[in-house]
Amino acid sequence: MSTAANNRSDLIMAAQTGDTKALTSLLAVCQPDARRYAYKHCHASDVDDAVQESLLIITRKVGGLKAAAAFSSWLFTVIKHECRKLSSRMFKHEPLPDEVAEELLLYRSDHELRVELIKAFESLPIHYLEVVLLRDFEELTITEMASRLNEPTGAVKSRLHRARELVREYMIAPD
Repeated sequence: MSTAANNRSDLIMAAQTGDTKALTSLLAVCQPDARRYAYKHCHASDVDDAVQESLLIITRKVGGLKAAAAFSSWLFTVIKHECRKLSSRMFKHEPLPDEVAEELLLYRSDHELRVELIKAFESLPIHYLEVVLLRDFEELTITEMASRLNEPTGAVKSRLHRARELVREYMIAPD
């Protein structure tokens, strides 16, 4: 085992016993990994909140962790849960009627719309971006997408719908 891994294990075990310095160091060491993982599983605007909430949960519950070797897996599970929680909150609003959304986009130039669309795509978590690219750029059918992604067609349809909703919301959101 490398020195860094030994150091992390030592920090985890010390944090479990209530050592606040070890806990602070552990959180500092794992924060970059937490952020990278959150970027893959959260909407871009939720990354900071997901990481912060996850690290707070880790702080409160690290004493209950049964095995130090399970820490990374546990951290990523907590982050993924927070990302899902934040994402579900995002969809708990009344969508704008299509006419209102069209009106908001009508007065933007083609260049502005392209730039905003690129930014919207960049803000998507990778699993949403992937389905949009497969469907709208590679022009695959839902069945072809499901086969390529090794996912059920219902899951692909749902993911594509959510991805398009996120892009739509990004495009019509006030600056």
